[in-house]
Amino acid sequence: MDATNRRVLFEKNGYEKVPMASTTKIMTLLIALEQGNPDDLVTISKYCETIPRVRLGMKEGEQYRLQDLLYCMMLESYNDAAVAIAEHIGGSVSGFATLMNEKAKDLGAYHTNFVTPNGLDADNHYTTAYDLALIASYAIENEAFRDIVATSNYSFHEQTKGTLHQVSNKDAFLTMYQGAIGIKTGFTSKAGYCFVGAVEQEQKRL
Repeated sequence: MDATNRRVLFEKNGYEKVPMASTTKIMTLLIALEQGNPDDLVTISKYCETIPRVRLGMKEGEQYRLQDLLYCMMLESYNDAAVAIAEHIGGSVSGFATLMNEKAKDLGAYHTNFVTPNGLDADNHYTTAYDLALIASYAIENEAFRDIVATSNYSFHEQTKGTLHQVSNKDAFLTMYQGAIGIKTGFTSKAGYCFVGAVEQEQKRL
């Protein structure tokens, strides 16, 4: 897709509804950047502590800056970070999913339905390649979004005990292709291997 005018240049099964694993987190990051304050303190819930791998391993009652959780989620694809973000901004996972679905419709992604903020397998959680390209094309217009997905390494502290954490970007595409912007990899047993990437060359974004 030409990201500047949303024109499809090539497609294969572009409109088939499929699960999208952690590429879901593109929308989670987008909502967090548009509706959250990066300096907010996010308190971890008991539910968040139970989220399966891949995860940071946060414990109930711990506190993290929202911005730090955004890097956690996108660089290492931590599923508990996505839930913490969702609960903080949406009040609950289901409340946040409502925000995600409203934004998808606003962008013209009419064949997408979000249930989780992290993309772990769930009934009725799906998108299409076309819709995901639409969402990503919009997302990379956000400078803060681009900064996060292009970051190689990031370190931060938990706020109550001061524990140091370091995360590194698992998107190998960033160093494999000239002009690569990112964006996100993903995998679940149901979705298989997933990838959304963007490139900017000669003032053209794809």
